[in-house]
Amino acid sequence: MNIFAKTVEILRQSSPMEKAEAALSLRENWSLMDAAQRDQLVTNTDPISVPDTPGRPNKPELVSPGDVPRRRLGSEQGRAALYHAVAHIELNAIDLAADMIARFSTNSNISKEERADFIEDWTRVCAEEAKHYKLLSERLKQIGYNYGDFLAHNGLWEAAHNTRKDIAARLAIAPMVLEARGLDVTPPMIEKLSRMGDQEGVDVLQVIYDDEIGHVKIGAKWFQKVALHQNQSPRPYFHTLINEYFAGKLKPPFNVQARTLAGLTEDYYLPLANC
Repeated sequence: MNIFAKTVEILRQSSPMEKAEAALSLRENWSLMDAAQRDQLVTNTDPISVPDTPGRPNKPELVSPGDVPRRRLGSEQGRAALYHAVAHIELNAIDLAADMIARFSTNSNISKEERADFIEDWTRVCAEEAKHYKLLSERLKQIGYNYGDFLAHNGLWEAAHNTRKDIAARLAIAPMVLEARGLDVTPPMIEKLSRMGDQEGVDVLQVIYDDEIGHVKIGAKWFQKVALHQNQSPRPYFHTLINEYFAGKLKPPFNVQARTLAGLTEDYYLPLANC
């Protein structure tokens, strides 16, 4: 298996379900390798062309973030819109993890000795995002909807595109800001669904929430490694990158407990907050 070619195949796949299955297969194949096989695989690498835009289905229609209607959870359609929005995030997250492997595994800030560990972490993330997408897709079907039935925006991938040349910026923006935001907003969504008696939806979002703590932790881990490799102090370097690549302030309230579990202490994000 050429893991870099496989991640590019994931990126180019336009069918969401086939993209998810390919991500799960990537992780399974990687997990079956022993240490020697992994080392050989990541040592013998040829340059590979990584697409700047991932494959996407014809639907959903992508519009500007301001044109996506607000979700009202009081109706079944409102709940479907919520699941659709999260499914769209998870689909993008599959590509973000695949892109992390394809684009940055051989980056000069990742030593050859660390490369297999880097791929281990991001194949895990890629597969868990695929699991999340499948759970949400199934939940949508259970209430009579499909992925593609609502409008969506491309903000998450635009953030990825803007950081495609800088591994530190990608790690700062994607897992440490955007995914960390998910840790803040998911518990209130779970509480609302619980009050509505939607236990199936609660269970799906709880799985996602628990996994995302680990994803943010992986992002913070590799950001700190990259920062130290560049002789940068992680926290002020994080602040510099966010000010350069992220428009606006970080929005409270913050889930301090989950963020701390994920390796994001308050001195990372509070100086950047709109408090």
